[in-house]
Amino acid sequence: MQSSYRSCLVLGTSAKSLINFRGDLIRSLSNKDLHVTLSSSKPDFSDLDVFSHLNNVEYQTIHLERNGLNFYDDIKTLFDISSLIKRAKPRFILAYGVKLVIWGGLSARAAHVPFFALITGLGFAFQGDSFKRKLLTKLVVFLYKIALKSSKAVIFQNKDNRNIFIDKGIVPRSKTYVVNGSGVDIKKFNISEFQPTELNFLCLSRLLGEKGLREYAAAAKIVKLKHPEVNFLLVGSEDASPDAIPLSEVNSWSDYVDYKGSTDDVKPYIRDSHVYVLPSYHEGIPRSTLEAMSMGRPVITTDAVGCKDTVKEGFNGFKVPIGSIQELADRMLWFINNRKEINTMGVNSRGIIETKFDVEKVNPKMLKIMGLIE
Repeated sequence: MQSSYRSCLVLGTSAKSLINFRGDLIRSLSNKDLHVTLSSSKPDFSDLDVFSHLNNVEYQTIHLERNGLNFYDDIKTLFDISSLIKRAKPRFILAYGVKLVIWGGLSARAAHVPFFALITGLGFAFQGDSFKRKLLTKLVVFLYKIALKSSKAVIFQNKDNRNIFIDKGIVPRSKTYVVNGSGVDIKKFNISEFQPTELNFLCLSRLLGEKGLREYAAAAKIVKLKHPEVNFLLVGSEDASPDAIPLSEVNSWSDYVDYKGSTDDVKPYIRDSHVYVLPSYHEGIPRSTLEAMSMGRPVITTDAVGCKDTVKEGFNGFKVPIGSIQELADRMLWFINNRKEINTMGVNSRGIIETKFDVEKVNPKMLKIMGLIE
């Protein structure tokens, strides 16, 4: 491992997320003549192969259980990050994901290393009104306050999440910044012509309840009764979260939802779709939606935090209330009955991406916040 002032450490929720969601940013960092150490849980062999082809980049495994609360696991994560900082001696640290922001922030504070936190969404801990959820929220807020006390900057993907952190006293406004999501490589996710098939709706999501997948399935069932020729595709991996939807439940939707499993390449599924749907309860800025928009797909999403920032009502799609089913089905039926509008709205989606969410515009802002460019 290279130990140098010209190095940085990036802590991510998984090897795959570092590749898929931060790949462009990582390349931007390495192009600034920085040796970049990436770290998360144990990667797959295919992930390591991707990292090996990146200049000035190495991967170091730490113990990380992304979901749940376990004292032993979390202490082990804290210890591993602290040890990694001592070995790598980074110029600065960037972390995303609740646990990595907290334990990374605490470790950076103890080691007096500049720390940048990227808040990609509030996650499970800030949602729900049950006693356990409220208790969890209080604990996470407390830990965030300690971990971010000495942070250089806290970067958000939407203003709503930033305001929550400020209102709860986690960070002062002066330390906060907002960027337009993770950005999209508009060359990689280029606009794609619609396939001359029956209408295909698509949802890309991990199998989680708060992604609105049950609502997606219920709305698909309603629409299928009227239009059996229309297809509803679902692509995404299983998850270990307390909010996870069992695969057995997903398979029970098979009469009206075609579950395709997980994938490392979403482009073919977007290319074969006509309308993208994400009925999520909360997001930072949903990357899957941005990728679908970049490929020229109109969107049906919710008026939830993060989701609402991707749609101009009636221009590139529609927003429905969180948890709605009939409203979601009604918007699906609108696209079926107004198919000629799909192309127009899809072009509008692409325009929004080019104007606001192009990675070539987002990453320079990230680099400027971290003091790497003027």
